[in-house]
Amino acid sequence: MGEEEKLEAFLKWATELGISDSPNPLHPSSSLGQSLLLSQFPNAGGRGLAAARELRKGELILRVPKSALMTRENLLKDQKLKVFVNKYPHLSSTQVLAVCLLAEVGKGRDSWWHPYLMQLPHTYDILASFTQFEIQALQVDDAIWESEKAISKAQSDWKEAKVLMQEIGLRPQLLTFRSWLWASATISSRTLHIPWDDAGCLCPVGDFFNYAAPTEESFCSEDVKRMAETSSSQGHAEKFDVEQLCGHSPRLTDAGYEKDVASYCFYARTNYSKGEQVLLCYSTYTNLELLEHYGFLLDTNPNDKAFIQLDVGIHSCNSWPKDSLYLQQDGRPSFALHSALRLWAIPPNLRRSIGHLAYSGSLLSVDNEISVMNWLAKTCREFLGKMPTSIEEDYILLHIIDKMQSHPSSEEAAQILSCEGELHSFLQVNGLRNGVSAYFMLPRKAQRSMERWKLAVQWRLMYKKILSDCISYCAEISNNLSSHNVSSRRKNQN
Repeated sequence: MGEEEKLEAFLKWATELGISDSPNPLHPSSSLGQSLLLSQFPNAGGRGLAAARELRKGELILRVPKSALMTRENLLKDQKLKVFVNKYPHLSSTQVLAVCLLAEVGKGRDSWWHPYLMQLPHTYDILASFTQFEIQALQVDDAIWESEKAISKAQSDWKEAKVLMQEIGLRPQLLTFRSWLWASATISSRTLHIPWDDAGCLCPVGDFFNYAAPTEESFCSEDVKRMAETSSSQGHAEKFDVEQLCGHSPRLTDAGYEKDVASYCFYARTNYSKGEQVLLCYSTYTNLELLEHYGFLLDTNPNDKAFIQLDVGIHSCNSWPKDSLYLQQDGRPSFALHSALRLWAIPPNLRRSIGHLAYSGSLLSVDNEISVMNWLAKTCREFLGKMPTSIEEDYILLHIIDKMQSHPSSEEAAQILSCEGELHSFLQVNGLRNGVSAYFMLPRKAQRSMERWKLAVQWRLMYKKILSDCISYCAEISNNLSSHNVSSRRKNQN
């Protein structure tokens, strides 16, 4: 079957299951195309869902019945599979879901889920799939450590589950680490929260929505879920009152499972014009977290942040959690980091008496603030100076990668093959230094590697830009304060 035929078969299957985007919840029709249309957004996530008409904020736009959700509960209706799984209670719910997913893939056309499985991506670019070359391309120690940790976790989960997969009798190609990575990446990047299973669920049609980063004014389904869990754990009312939390707003969530209609329901997070991409907020993520769990980055992510190396004395002189001490996406220090640096920059004997002012966000003195800004700028400059490549070099490298991906002419290919440094290493790792063809066609494996390499370069460039913006911000504040100081002294002298 061709891609169009697969899609047509999937949509027919989906409507037969009662998946519907009918705007009338009282008289839903099992069909698609009334509120949403599958469309391509090349520069904004690829395949996604577009508004088939004008949509209003808070309007119900999609319902997926519980029976159409791919959950452990539904997959383990296969009694033979259930017997095997019950013999391994030590496996996590996510590991079991991954095994069940691979078991369904192994059934081929005999799987009830076959039309849906044919719509899943063949590959993912999450951190656990990165090679050593691609990991090192991130350049920042924290990001490299996160990547290595993700790979180690995936390998450990696979080894633990492999005995069960062998007992089930999965085909050899489904027993490989590569297949396990695909299954775990599918779960990591596509599952939605359900209250009865922490592995989540795969949601046909619902997982076509692309991601929208939450803003300061908005909440999203995962944020509300955490608030609900916190409320419950603190002994509040069992029923989480969304109406009470959002005040005048009719709804906080983009999507969630609704028990009264036994369906996963999706709502418009804002007003959409016909043809505009309809987005879903998964939760608040930095770009590194998006790369780790979903395999993509946002060019502009208001929730991105950069952590920098801080002196031990900075951590010891305040009570802020370490993960609150960071640079924001625009380069400004977070409230906690700014407060901690102000406190650290005053003499230790004064910290007890005026520490409360630092914790409240107050300016302690002009000299203190200038000292903080100078230290912060110096730290960022030193960090950037130690990076293997500069911001300008990363821009040039991304331009070369784009050329390689668009199949350059033989002349351009010759120039590329003659390059040294990081590009030379990529070509060496992928065995691409054996002459130039008429057009520089990358083998499929090298194409996949280049996609991940490009993501790594994009991530480190965004990280460096945060530090660069911080230097500019600190210089502006210092200059303004210094000028104000000079003006004040002159007035006092006169």
